[in-house]
Amino acid sequence: MRTHVRGIQPVNLVRQGVHPTAIVDPGAKLADDVAVGPYAVIGEDVEIGTGCRVGAHALIQGPTRIGRNNRVGAFASLGGDPQDKKYKGERSDLVVGDGNTFHEFVTVNRGTGEGGGVTRIGDDNWIMAYAHIAHDCNIGSHTIFANNATLAGHVEIGDWVVLGGFAGVHQFCKVGAHAFAAMYSAINRDVPPFIYVAGQFAVPRGVNAEGLKRRGFDAERIGAIKRAYRTLYLSHRTLDEARTALAEQADASEDVRFFCNFIERSERSLVR
Repeated sequence: MRTHVRGIQPVNLVRQGVHPTAIVDPGAKLADDVAVGPYAVIGEDVEIGTGCRVGAHALIQGPTRIGRNNRVGAFASLGGDPQDKKYKGERSDLVVGDGNTFHEFVTVNRGTGEGGGVTRIGDDNWIMAYAHIAHDCNIGSHTIFANNATLAGHVEIGDWVVLGGFAGVHQFCKVGAHAFAAMYSAINRDVPPFIYVAGQFAVPRGVNAEGLKRRGFDAERIGAIKRAYRTLYLSHRTLDEARTALAEQADASEDVRFFCNFIERSERSLVR
């Protein structure tokens, strides 16, 4: 099978790391050192930055922009049409940062016109096999999605979030930075930063203290977060009463201010 890359003859493709059985559209733009495995397909209007590796049989469709040093595993599919019946073929994009790993059979869809038109993924995310990121999602950096973790459309995931295997997030939900969702969690409300949730449907189970320790949070910072958690979830206050008490705690803790800001912008209500 002939590989098509504008301005490059097939004899040069092996030297450049593009396998001769791969198909690269003439409209794609690949950095000189990008490696493309056997039978991979890279479509029109795809840009892939330096240091990237695309595995065998992977499919990347455009419009998609992929930064540097990303790894796309075998049979992964990035940049496909959104799975939204309202999508009518309008331009929409997938934008991926640097240093991400997409393991085997991961699927990531582009955005929709009604949802802002872009699915965004930050840097240094570790997306394990069979995970799915739907249209118009906004993923931060340094996250981990275990096998089969699934996001519906319009989901926001903060930095350093961990989703356990088979965890699912309902459309339009937000998961705050440093949160942890256990295996099989079904998240249908917003998850504040720093906390641990589990269950179907997911409920708060405490602070993700171990994860915070691993990321350099000291005892004082974790203590402030735990007080905020107790105020919101264990004090038997109404949400409005908890907000008032948290506002006072936020004066002494940047982390609690971050926690409060997330609560204020929640639109689907919080896990309770």
